[in-house]
Amino acid sequence: MIQNRFLICLFLLSFSITAQIKGVVKDSISGKPIPYVNIWVENENIGTTSEENGEFTISSTEKNKNLIFSALGFEKKIIRASKAILVNLKPMVYQLDEVVILSERLETKKIEIGDTDNQIYQSFDNGPRIDTKFFPYRPAYKKTKFIKNVTIETDSRIENATIKIHFYSIDANGFPSQEMLDKDFIVSVKKGTKKNIFDVTKFNLTIPKKGLFVGFEKLIIEKNKLEKTIIDSKTNKAQVQKTYFPFVMYNFVERAFLYTFSGGKWNRQTKHNETDSSNKIMVYEPAINLILTN
Repeated sequence: MIQNRFLICLFLLSFSITAQIKGVVKDSISGKPIPYVNIWVENENIGTTSEENGEFTISSTEKNKNLIFSALGFEKKIIRASKAILVNLKPMVYQLDEVVILSERLETKKIEIGDTDNQIYQSFDNGPRIDTKFFPYRPAYKKTKFIKNVTIETDSRIENATIKIHFYSIDANGFPSQEMLDKDFIVSVKKGTKKNIFDVTKFNLTIPKKGLFVGFEKLIIEKNKLEKTIIDSKTNKAQVQKTYFPFVMYNFVERAFLYTFSGGKWNRQTKHNETDSSNKIMVYEPAINLILTN
């Protein structure tokens, strides 16, 4: 496997700063702070993540812009930036499914899915958006329908950088739909360029007949930040460059579509003529695999 590792800093969060909005996100019932909330300026590529204590800071060009707050287990909320000093999110009420107790599985079969031909890895600073990879269902998975592990290739310059991993079902239009987990799945990765394997057997996930999306979300929090002082070649002045780790590796592959979550909504990248089965595009897809078992 040829591995070409390029560090491409896209600085998606670099913009003209005219307003700093600081606030805290809390549970509207318990009053407890909510960590790792996804926060976006509506219809803009500006976002951040709340810290473990629920506090956040986000920059916006205008204080009359709307901020979108979304967190697993809570109702999404849109609020004017100027009023976002204290943001209370309402917990969602779930219709609980019948609990099925499964006997211990022997796991005599195991397959890894998601590998691409001629994998060429590149890394990006993708900001706080959620990038996904689609895993279609195959009849061959019938005997290995349980998801045992999720693997993700990362490049990090700090120890124990954390990211959030998402599993989504598919709606009638082919978009990522409901989260398949009922709580955040936060994982840590080691320093360096590594293939990380995370055990998800406790969630008892099976691959749906429509397939599923697996995505990752970079957490824009202090724990993941690395600062570096650089000299601006034009002004000869020192500037502090902030980078949030880890970077996730991507493969440049041919696909019919690609879904990302940014600006508070799902965005689909595709060619206009979707009736042409050969009408595919080249996209950067996260290097995520699944390990299935029986």
